[in-house]
Amino acid sequence: MNVSPQNTSERPGLLRGLGLWAAVAVVIGDTIGSGIFLVPSAMAAIVGSESLVFAAWIVGGLIVLCGAFCYAELGATFPKAGGPYAYLNNGLGPLWGFLFGWMSAFLERPVAMATLAAGFARFLGFLFPAVGTPLFTLHFLGGEFAVTMAQPLAALVVILVTAVNYLSVKISGAIQVGLTSIKVGAIVLIVVGGFLFGTKHVVENAATAVPMGHSSPVATILAVLAALVPAMWAYNGFNDLGHLGEEVIDAHKNIPRAILIGLGTIGVLYLLANAVYFRVLSFGAVAASTHVASDAIRTFAGQSGARALTIAMAISALGALHVVVMTGARIPYAMARDGVFFSFASRLQPKLRTPSGSLLFLGVVATLLALSGTYEQLYSLFVFALWIFMGLTAIALLRLRWRKPALERPFRAWAYPLTPLVFLAAAIALTISLWLSRPIRSSLGLLVILAGVPFYYRWRARSTQNS
Repeated sequence: MNVSPQNTSERPGLLRGLGLWAAVAVVIGDTIGSGIFLVPSAMAAIVGSESLVFAAWIVGGLIVLCGAFCYAELGATFPKAGGPYAYLNNGLGPLWGFLFGWMSAFLERPVAMATLAAGFARFLGFLFPAVGTPLFTLHFLGGEFAVTMAQPLAALVVILVTAVNYLSVKISGAIQVGLTSIKVGAIVLIVVGGFLFGTKHVVENAATAVPMGHSSPVATILAVLAALVPAMWAYNGFNDLGHLGEEVIDAHKNIPRAILIGLGTIGVLYLLANAVYFRVLSFGAVAASTHVASDAIRTFAGQSGARALTIAMAISALGALHVVVMTGARIPYAMARDGVFFSFASRLQPKLRTPSGSLLFLGVVATLLALSGTYEQLYSLFVFALWIFMGLTAIALLRLRWRKPALERPFRAWAYPLTPLVFLAAAIALTISLWLSRPIRSSLGLLVILAGVPFYYRWRARSTQNS
């Protein structure tokens, strides 16, 4: 087993059990969730033309590629548990790394876990309508709260996936390879089926071909920028492999390779899937659809094909949940190991060497959210917060290049400093856009981040006294 030079002096801890292809599966599995099956409709409605939809996908892909170079360099240089927690610690200071971990532990990861589990339950509800049938209604604070089988089912899915991650890193990696193969295979089947068996739609009348026109180049640019928001949601997850830095074999080589191979695969699949959607459906039908992938496959595979796609989408959500649990548990573990989080989160399972304390923490919080049904309101909070830290990660890379030019860097971001600067500009633009469109929720997300500051100084003082 090859171990990165940066980690040879570390005490025994997490197990290096993820090879290159397991790491690639983590990147693809974390990124491809339900976005590619749903967001093309929203993008079409925003920009008003097929060519601009593809422009938004390509621009979004280039932005993410710039970010991938940043995360590849930092991940190879600092292959540590927690990923950006380590990058920000080294690049900007321990407070910034802590605030990322705080936001991730209390907002991003548990909410994402609950949401993905709920998505899995909703897909099952399409196949088995009884899942969505109300069991009883609770009256709380003047409102009504319907309880269905979907909520306990989502909680059960969170528990099961957390348990799988508790058992073994190698088993988790193998499971992720299998789940990712299924979801990639599903998209490939859509693409192949659409081109071989799908019938090209009849061209629409000019009056209905473009539901939303743009009278000037500025308006067109603004529309493409607006369409980037759902596109970037579909690309979200490319950056999470770094959380497993201490568990990737030959991390200083395989982290950059896996990020770039995974992201390249995702970009090709996304563009091909969109080509099929617009080939078999009219532009108006794509823009109006609430389940564009299902509507597209129904045109050449019928209702049975649409049901099969729903199963594939459920597997896709399950695979994304598995990666979110796997990568997310390393953040509280790394923080607790440094003395700036609850100490129980630093516990490792003695024989399996999995972060048992951190897994249990995230599992409990996500299970409660899944049962409560409040995660949908919380979900938009962390999207804003996450892009703040993506921008800060680009700044950390720039600062490290300036302050520590002699630092050993097994991989260097291509076209530096252009790539981190482009990614930083995109992060700033997206956070401002989210703030303007959702000021209340964005402000609440910022408050969650700032609430961690007093905890940081309390834990830091206690850690200093004990050292």
